[in-house]
Amino acid sequence: MKHLAVALILFLFVYQKCCAGAGDGFIRTRGIHFMLNGSPFYANGFNAYWLMYVASDPSQRHKVSTAFQQASSHGLTVARTWAFSDGGYKPLQYAPGSYNEQMFKGLDFVIAEARRYGIKLVLSLANNYENLGGKKQYVNWARSAGQYLTSDDDFFRNPVVKGYYKNHIRTILNRFNKFTGILYKNDPTIMAWELMNEPRCTSDPSGRTIQAWIMEMASYVKSIDRAHMLEAGLEGFYGQSSPQRLNRNPSFNIGTDFIANNRIPGIDFATVHSYPDQWLSSSNNENQLSFLNNWLDGHIQDAQFVLSKPILITEFGKSLKDPGFSSYQRDMLFNTVYYKIYASARHGGAAAGGLFWQLLTEGMDSFRDGYEIVLSENSSTANVISQQAHKLDQIRKIFARMRNFEMWRRARRAQRLARNRGKPIGK
Repeated sequence: MKHLAVALILFLFVYQKCCAGAGDGFIRTRGIHFMLNGSPFYANGFNAYWLMYVASDPSQRHKVSTAFQQASSHGLTVARTWAFSDGGYKPLQYAPGSYNEQMFKGLDFVIAEARRYGIKLVLSLANNYENLGGKKQYVNWARSAGQYLTSDDDFFRNPVVKGYYKNHIRTILNRFNKFTGILYKNDPTIMAWELMNEPRCTSDPSGRTIQAWIMEMASYVKSIDRAHMLEAGLEGFYGQSSPQRLNRNPSFNIGTDFIANNRIPGIDFATVHSYPDQWLSSSNNENQLSFLNNWLDGHIQDAQFVLSKPILITEFGKSLKDPGFSSYQRDMLFNTVYYKIYASARHGGAAAGGLFWQLLTEGMDSFRDGYEIVLSENSSTANVISQQAHKLDQIRKIFARMRNFEMWRRARRAQRLARNRGKPIGK
C-alpha cells in the first residue's frame, strides 16, 4: 500500500498536467505512463499477425470476431497485428503503390471489430523478415526498377526503397475505412503505429544505419499523423551507445540500439521482445527464467530512468515445441513477465503492459507455430492472463477513484473561495 500511495501521488501530478483533448479516446504518453481519457492505461494484450489475412475472406471473418470476443472476455485490451503483406500470395501491396482492395477491406474489418470489442490496436507497417514479403520484397522491387542493390539491408539505405516504404506509410495512414467511415489516422481504435517488426541491419553493427532510418521514418509518420503514438518495433538489444549494457544481450549484434533508437524524439515509447527459449536454446528452463528476469528488469529501469518513456513488452512466449515443454513452464514464464509489469505499475513505474505471442481461436491449425494460445483450450494459461488483466484493472480503478476525489476537492475549494469572495471584510 505504501508503494501504491507513492504511485498515486505521481499520478495526480501527471493528471494535473495532462494535455487538452484527453477525452478523445486516443492513448497518449505522459511522462513514463500511457494515458487514456485522463486515466492511466495498461496494456494486457496479444499478438495476432493473421487478422487482416483471415478477414480478407468474408467467409472467415467470424474467426476474427471470435478472437476479439474471447480476448475481451479475458480482459485483454490491446492487439498487435500486421498492416502489411508485400508481394507473394494474397498481398496487400502487390507492387509499389498498388494495393489489393479485398485485402485492405480485411484490415478495415479488423479495425472495426476491434472497435466493437473495445480493443486497441498496434499496427506494424513492415517486416524485417521474408514472411509476407518484408524488406526483401521491397529491395527486389527496386532491383526490378533498375537499382543496383547488394543486400536486403539496402531497405534502410536506398532512396528508391525508402520512397516505396514512405508511400506505404502514407497509404495506410490515409486509408478510409469502409466499415467505420473513419480515416485510419483519425481513428482512436489504433493505439500506435510500429515502423517495422524486429528491424535488423547486420551489415552495419555500429547501429548508425538503423538510427538514421528510424529518425527519418519517425519524422515522416509524424508529419502525417500526430494524433497516434509511434514505436520502432525493437526487440531490445543494446548497442554502441551503452557499451556497459552489452553484456545483457544474448549473443546477437544486429545493428540496433535500445537506448539510442528509443531516444529519437518521434518515438513515443520503448518496446522489448523476450524469447529466452530461442535466444538461450541450449540452456535449461531455470537459466532461461533467470535471463528473463534480468532482461526485463534492465529494460524497465532504463525506460524509466534513462529514456523517461513507457515501455511495452510487445512479444513474449514459450513454444510447446521446446524440449521438455510443459504448460507449467509456460505459465511460469507468463507469470514472470506479468509480475514484472505489475510490480512496476503499482510503483508508478514505466512498464505499461505486455502482449503475448500469439492468440489463435478454434479451427486455425494451419497457423499454429508452437507459441499459440487458444483461450478455450489452454485453461491454466488463460487463467494467468485473466488474473493479470484483473490486477492491472484494479490499479487503473484506484487511480480513477483518486482522480475523481482530487476533482471533488478542487470543486469544493473553488466553492469556498467563491463564497469567501462574496463576504464583507471585517465587521
